[in-house]
Amino acid sequence: MRRTFGIRWLTIALIMLGAMVNFLSRQTLSVAAPTVIANLHITTEQYGWITAAFQGTIMLQPVVGYIIDVLGVKTGFALFAFAWSAICMAHGFATSWQMLAGLRGALGFAEGAFSPGGLKVVSEWFPAKERGLAGGLYNIGPSIGSMLAPPLVAWAILNYSWQEAFVIVGLISMVWVVLWLVFYHPVAKHPALSEEEHHHIVAGQESFLADEGRRPPVLSILKRRNFWGIALPRFLTDPTWGMLSFWVPLYLTTVRGFDLKQIALYAWLPFLAADLGCIFGPAVVLFLQKRGLNLIDARRGAFTVGAVMMIGVAFTGVVQSPLVAVALISLAGFAHQTLSVTMITMATDLFPRNEVGTVAGMAGTCANLGILISSLLIGGMVDRIGYAPFFAALAALDLLAAVVAWSVIRKPHG
Repeated sequence: MRRTFGIRWLTIALIMLGAMVNFLSRQTLSVAAPTVIANLHITTEQYGWITAAFQGTIMLQPVVGYIIDVLGVKTGFALFAFAWSAICMAHGFATSWQMLAGLRGALGFAEGAFSPGGLKVVSEWFPAKERGLAGGLYNIGPSIGSMLAPPLVAWAILNYSWQEAFVIVGLISMVWVVLWLVFYHPVAKHPALSEEEHHHIVAGQESFLADEGRRPPVLSILKRRNFWGIALPRFLTDPTWGMLSFWVPLYLTTVRGFDLKQIALYAWLPFLAADLGCIFGPAVVLFLQKRGLNLIDARRGAFTVGAVMMIGVAFTGVVQSPLVAVALISLAGFAHQTLSVTMITMATDLFPRNEVGTVAGMAGTCANLGILISSLLIGGMVDRIGYAPFFAALAALDLLAAVVAWSVIRKPHG
């Protein structure tokens, strides 16, 4: 029983909760956007710049990842989680789009801790054969946070105000910081970790990925083919998550005619589908491994399955029924997380543990650059050409990303 339900799974549950509050805080604005835009008299283009401010600073993930690698995941994650909680609450005091953009920029930098911190926990706490499932589980956190945001934020706005919605979410995030500081411990120092489970973790990790105590060589990572094999697909595919996170509530309001109560009723469904994708992706990897594929090819196979499913999303902007549109947007959440968790987790298969946080941060920069560019394009062009071309582009970019993954990544020898 210990091997299946050990301390490592409680640890991944804790990091999943951290991911949940991380994305709950970043999703608050997108749900509140129709109300905030009307209250502060913000244009669609200005809203595009507000979302771009977040994406511009979250691209500093390499800095955040490096800090986490140097300070250790417990101290580093706590530092950034406290910061994003306080900044989220400060959103409630914004009085202009420029002030809101500045706060979004600060939030983006602090929330950049999610990917490198979470992956570092996975790489330290799990043997190779369990990392895919562990990565899938902690990546459920973003989807749960994004799923909770529509009903929670809509309730806060309807009963209090949009300003208080940000304060409530920030306080929820602060509670997690306390839980993290109390309950998280490194593998080597965890007081409740049994010798059996410790051996299970350490014996199942690849020797060529061992942490030799060196600081991560940033320039060396940039020269490696496998880094770009992870970073370029993330650059191409993460605009889908940007669309789900920042633009779907506004799309449902302005194009499909939803009010705030309908947003609360339907806008969480794509993230429920994304939760299922977080489990489906690792399940596909295990299925392919049982049929003879090695770990890297199995992950690329699961990535390709997700990319093929994205083809259906191309029709979101042209279907007549609003509910069919919601279903296709939900397909986007499922397909994106199917491919995303496999690509994110691959960093733990290809790089030593002392480099994982830095690699995740640098790849996250590329991913968020893709979201930044797409957000600026949507903000600048959607009033003229509509959303349909952007939904079609998401499908095409994901298929291109699958080609890159198969042609660039090289399997390690060790």
